[in-house]
Amino acid sequence: MSYDVGAVRAQFPALRSGTAHFDGPGGTQTPASVIAAIGEAMSGPLSNRGAALPGEVNAEEIVRGFRQAMADLLGADPGGIVFGRSATQLTYDFSRTLSRAWSPGDEVVVSRLDHDANIRPWVQAAERAGAVVRWADFDPSTGELSPEAVGAQITGRTRLVAVTGASNLIGTRPDIPAIARLAHGAGALLYVDGVHLTAHHPVDVERLGADFFVCSPYKFFGPHHGVLAARPELLGALRPDKLAPSTDAVPERFELGTLPYESMAGTRAAVDFLAGLGADADAVGGRRERLRSAYAAIDAHETGLRESIEKAVGELGGVTVHSRAVERTPTLLLTFEGRDAADAYRSLARSGVHAPAGSFYALEASRHLGLGDSGGLRVGLCAYNDMDDVERLLTGLSDWLR
Repeated sequence: MSYDVGAVRAQFPALRSGTAHFDGPGGTQTPASVIAAIGEAMSGPLSNRGAALPGEVNAEEIVRGFRQAMADLLGADPGGIVFGRSATQLTYDFSRTLSRAWSPGDEVVVSRLDHDANIRPWVQAAERAGAVVRWADFDPSTGELSPEAVGAQITGRTRLVAVTGASNLIGTRPDIPAIARLAHGAGALLYVDGVHLTAHHPVDVERLGADFFVCSPYKFFGPHHGVLAARPELLGALRPDKLAPSTDAVPERFELGTLPYESMAGTRAAVDFLAGLGADADAVGGRRERLRSAYAAIDAHETGLRESIEKAVGELGGVTVHSRAVERTPTLLLTFEGRDAADAYRSLARSGVHAPAGSFYALEASRHLGLGDSGGLRVGLCAYNDMDDVERLLTGLSDWLR
């Protein structure tokens, strides 16, 4: 069974506008099934969680369904799934909680490949604790962040290593299991920003060796919020700030205030939508198995489109592709000789092609590439892009360069 991108696109009402979306790394469009799940959650009885009344039961079922869906997606324990307003908010919360145990002279390792949301919270927490920040550099000529580069910064005083699962700027996918072995060998924890990775590749937090793994459902067709996965026993050892009467149970002790049940319902629907994109989506099997099949189909589709873009862009002249790592997502960062990438973005927008320009909060990565704070034109593919989108992009770039 081949990947039917036409059938996939038909499930996204927003695509009827005619825009060719290459802005998936910043947030995908939303399928009808997710929209319906959000509406259904809000149109039925809904109350604070409980077991006596329909609204209470609905809320409880939504929360349980959300945690199980995200556990299936990430290969995690549902008891270790934490809801957050965003991945940034979750990382700030956990940086404050974890850094309480740090002492002057302790060390934190961050990477220049990362989105600032997995850098600045740790840098600021380290400053407050008197800890030392050590920087792991990637190779700007290849885009690779090697385990050796990270390992060179790890010492016996390292308390935490923070690294991306995939760069939201150039797509590089570091060898996380190898980095995890180095971190754990020194007695450090590993915090992985999986926001960009989860949109394109199957995740198994145990295989990765991530002690903490964050992602954002709106990057894989869901609502705007963040999710953190960790072992329940690790979460149980942490004491976050919380209100006195609120529960001390894990993972609820990390979730402040009344949960947005409609977003949780939408996220479960997004995971189910993803699971339905595989070649054997209708076969008997659990959601995790169907997700593996779906990611294989999505990867093959996205890789084919990426290779078509790379080949054509290489023939245009005056274009530099900064996405060069061997293992990477279908995300390309382009700059243009003597031309401003922001002008390319505006020109493409006039023809209904959305490929944004900037550094996209990957400030350290953009600077390390020699692009300053401006970055480049980011072309991000996802499951609903097709060859018509690609041809429109390439035509628009060619016309602009002429």
